[in-house]
Amino acid sequence: MMKNNKSSLGRVMRYIGRYRWLMLISALLALLIVGATLYLPIIIGDAIDHIVGRGLVEFDLIIPLLLRGVIIVLITALCQWLMSSINNRITYHIVRDMRNEAFAKIERLPISYIDNHPKGDIVSRVISDVDQFAEGLLLGFTQLFTGALTILGTLVFMLILDWKIALAVVILTPISLFIAKFIGTKTHSMFTLRSKTNGEQTAFIDEYVTNQRVVVAYSQGDEATEKFDEINERLEKASLKAIFFSSLVNPTTRFVNNIVYAVVALVGALTVIGTHALGEGAFTVGELTCFLAYTNQYTKPFNEISGIITEFQNALVCAGRTIDLIEAEPEIPDREEAFELERASGVMDIENVSFSYTPDKPLIENLNLKVKEGERVAIVGPTGCGKTTFINLLMRFYDVNDGKISVDGQDVRDIKRHSLRRSFGMVLQDTWIAKGTVKENIKIGKPDATDEEIIAAAKAAHAHSFIKRLKRGYDTVIDENDLSQGQKQLLCITRVMLSLPPMLILDEATSSIDTRTEIKIQEAFAKMMQGRTSFIVAHRLSTIKNADTILVMKDGHIIEQGNHGELLKRGGFYAELYNSQFAG
Repeated sequence: MMKNNKSSLGRVMRYIGRYRWLMLISALLALLIVGATLYLPIIIGDAIDHIVGRGLVEFDLIIPLLLRGVIIVLITALCQWLMSSINNRITYHIVRDMRNEAFAKIERLPISYIDNHPKGDIVSRVISDVDQFAEGLLLGFTQLFTGALTILGTLVFMLILDWKIALAVVILTPISLFIAKFIGTKTHSMFTLRSKTNGEQTAFIDEYVTNQRVVVAYSQGDEATEKFDEINERLEKASLKAIFFSSLVNPTTRFVNNIVYAVVALVGALTVIGTHALGEGAFTVGELTCFLAYTNQYTKPFNEISGIITEFQNALVCAGRTIDLIEAEPEIPDREEAFELERASGVMDIENVSFSYTPDKPLIENLNLKVKEGERVAIVGPTGCGKTTFINLLMRFYDVNDGKISVDGQDVRDIKRHSLRRSFGMVLQDTWIAKGTVKENIKIGKPDATDEEIIAAAKAAHAHSFIKRLKRGYDTVIDENDLSQGQKQLLCITRVMLSLPPMLILDEATSSIDTRTEIKIQEAFAKMMQGRTSFIVAHRLSTIKNADTILVMKDGHIIEQGNHGELLKRGGFYAELYNSQFAG
């Protein structure tokens, strides 16, 4: 576990190193604070030594010393404020960098990573884990460094005052360090479990809040609550166990340090009495007071350092989870010789393509297809036959395991991804609306579009009428919850109508739209698809009668191919599917 801890710390240090100059200023301020803090007991000790006895107080010497002490306290307070401000700046700059890199990495991650990780867990790594890391890092900056300097400084001063007593302090105090290290090693795995369980809980909440309508519709509220209670209970146990064991550090180290303080007070008092009896090289009461202050300052950082172990352990675990996301393998980069696809004609060749999401479950095997320019290709088949997977391969959301897919005679792996995807217009059954105005949502496909072009596209998609009914028309701010599923799908269709790329993918593009509007949109699609290679995934076979080619897929293979009339005459699987929909 300590190996994992060191690995996380090493990765965190790469972020801290970016702000080395601010760290240097913080270190200099810490040096000033420690120096001033160490000088203050000397002033107090000298003032005590000027209290000779009852009625023999040397005020003329004490008052300047006290004024000097006040100045030292003010300087220390100012330096502490400056150091705290700089440490805050360093911490939240690092947090900003980590979040920026994590979000940028999410955009570069392969779709397979997003598919295989709960969305809530990814959100947890970017938000709550980074927050936890910030808290631990801030404590580390403000206490660890000044604590280490204080230990070194007080040790030097104590050795100067009386090396024998100082040696006793040095021998006894490290016991608290061994205790802290032992408990810290044991608690790392506990904080790792707590962080993972917290991510699991976030993922569960995200899943059920997102699909609340389904949960309510199927009366799954009680079951969801039971599942949440189970996860919450595991999180409670993991948190209590981690915090309980790590919280043992502070009281045990304080116990050791109080024993050290008592030993110093006893030995120091006996030394004062002994040296005064001898009359030579007297160890004064003021020096004893100074020594006790140094002993307290020497042991205090051990308490502080042990006290933040709980937060620091948790911070390293959380940082490790976030950095794991940042360092996850990105999408395989484009080949060096990859070129920009300027304007695709739409000719596509699929040759002996095989693909599976997991090696032990083959999905598509030896798929072959030739698509001519401007051809409309419909893809039908039962659920799970590979229709959506086929679309994923066309867009290079996944790369084929064997074989190749070519556009205009060029392997898609030799084409830069962004130019390939820019050549496709895609409307999916699952819609996505960003928080922003209607106009901004439509312009995603063509950022430089004019208002006239946007309105023309909306009219073609039959979205103009409902947009005009919104409070501010095209300038209305919307999000996922402001529109019906059908309205969101109309906006997605409008995006494609606006950009008009050379190739189209329509995956159940009208599944949430009423029949009357669907007929109108199908007419608009027919116009839009003229001269454009189009791939249409549909369950309602009545919508693909006019397709040039219909591919019938089953278990990852194309089992039938032809137009609507040919496939009906053949009386095969397509005819069976079609007749099942129109049996009445």
